[in-house]
Amino acid sequence: MASDGCEVHRFDPSIKSAHVQESQHLWFHRLSIDWRDPHPAIAVHKLQSTTKKLGTILNEFGHNKIDVLKADLESAEWKILENLILEGVLDQIGQLVFEIHLHWPGFEIGGNDSSVVRFWYSLLKELERKDFRLFYTYKDLSKPQLFLKKELFNASSCYILSWVNMRWK
Repeated sequence: MASDGCEVHRFDPSIKSAHVQESQHLWFHRLSIDWRDPHPAIAVHKLQSTTKKLGTILNEFGHNKIDVLKADLESAEWKILENLILEGVLDQIGQLVFEIHLHWPGFEIGGNDSSVVRFWYSLLKELERKDFRLFYTYKDLSKPQLFLKKELFNASSCYILSWVNMRWK
């Protein structure tokens, strides 16, 4: 995408430098998207926190839209998706590509299996209500066949889901 002139920002908390411009349109940042910003009292003791909410990152970078957000959030996707919905950040995203994990509820999501599935379903329905349309799915059969820690034939613990914002301008 960067080689075709799109501005691309890649977030990876494991890189050494805080910000690296790889090419004219490609930047790497020692940062990851989270569903919460760091606590100010704790962040003061660090030079720079490596996790922030997407809305905070957009504000800090002076951006007001994201054409394509592609993310593998290692089981934090459900809380981050909830944050994007609650804070109205979805309106700033044209396409959303998430790798979702179903082998366990995810960070800070509790309750019995039924309440976890209802929570996941409510987030997916809210995407639909906000005029996001699912246009691509991929089931990664190389991953374990687990759903909430239970083996499930012909399933995967990992799916890639892609939505387009039908209100995007």
